[in-house]
Amino acid sequence: MTTRSILVTFLGRVSRTENGYRPTRYDFGDDSPEEETTFFGWALHKRLKPGKVIILGTTGSMWDRLFEGNDGIADDDLMKLMESVDAQNVTQDQLNELTPALEDSLGSPVTLRLIPYGLTEAEQIESLKILAAEVRPGDRVHIDVTHGFRHLPMLALLAALYIQQLKQADIAGIWYGSYDPDTKKAPVYDLSGLLRIAGWLRAFASFDKDGDYRVFTPLLRASGLDGHSCEWLDKAGYFENILNVGEATGKLRQALQGLDGSQGSLTSDAQLLMPALRERLDWISESKQFEKQRELAEHALEKADYLRAVLYAYESVITRLCQLGGKDINSFEGREAMRKHYEKVLREARSLERESYFLLKQIRNQVAHGSRGSKGEVQKTILDETRMREFLRQVLKKVDEGKLPAAGTVAKIAP
Repeated sequence: MTTRSILVTFLGRVSRTENGYRPTRYDFGDDSPEEETTFFGWALHKRLKPGKVIILGTTGSMWDRLFEGNDGIADDDLMKLMESVDAQNVTQDQLNELTPALEDSLGSPVTLRLIPYGLTEAEQIESLKILAAEVRPGDRVHIDVTHGFRHLPMLALLAALYIQQLKQADIAGIWYGSYDPDTKKAPVYDLSGLLRIAGWLRAFASFDKDGDYRVFTPLLRASGLDGHSCEWLDKAGYFENILNVGEATGKLRQALQGLDGSQGSLTSDAQLLMPALRERLDWISESKQFEKQRELAEHALEKADYLRAVLYAYESVITRLCQLGGKDINSFEGREAMRKHYEKVLREARSLERESYFLLKQIRNQVAHGSRGSKGEVQKTILDETRMREFLRQVLKKVDEGKLPAAGTVAKIAP
């Protein structure tokens, strides 16, 4: 399907003077000559050349200004429209009848739609529905908020987020043609940077839920971060996702070195959110791998991500076991050997360490494989979220305090 370029613009209402509406020469900041116009949407249309124009307004909006100088509309029809504007009772049928004349003059499809005044939540939602119905997935959309009512820019920003997220549309610009009555100048501003900040906020919400760094990569790449750093961040997310903390740490450190070296050249939205991003990556400062795994388990538990919390908690115990026993933490065979020796020693003991470890292992097996546990304590813990959360908190506390696994128990393991 071919990508459509759409211009969405809002109509407001101002007092009519004897000479009509005030003509304005808008300044796009590139020294290009612009003709005076009474409607900023026409200046945008001339510059953007969209494939379709959608004009939204209320029953009292200045619909008649759209047809000034349009020879395709009869004088009687224009007079009736002006009367309806003054009485604030313009109808959708009127707009539908006049749309062809506007399409002929612009040379592109046009949709004129009435929307509520947006004074209540129900009216605001209805306006979102009307706009969303006009946009197809993949459309490239420009939104002009210059002439709407004072509260409509907020509604337009929400509409941009709505169609961007739910319709997968590309918001190419949010335009505002300002007018300074003192200087008589009218600079044009693109407010779409606000959407980039909204994109960062969505990324943080996603990361806080599942801890995947890869959600930040498109934003950082668009902000000017070099390709190698973006690739390292992607790989760090992958390795952490498969619980390979060692590889994840190395790749993440490389990514952060590139990030630190690029901060001065990143876009302002990225620099604004960088402290929050760095705060979420503080776990790599932990010097021992089991501490990193424990930290990741704590982060997952905070977000009620119990699968990752259990897996990381269990792996942190095995990693610390290998460190205490002088084994290579990255060797699968070494980890398995230490685990088996440790479990053999625990089975011969009657201790809280044994109870905590084997319960953690059984819960880990159950959540990893989706099978039902055979012991009552496992089921009691898994079927009660409060009990599960408290158990994991206690396990992580014991790991932090060196009680799971305990050095004394490890010392009993034969080399």
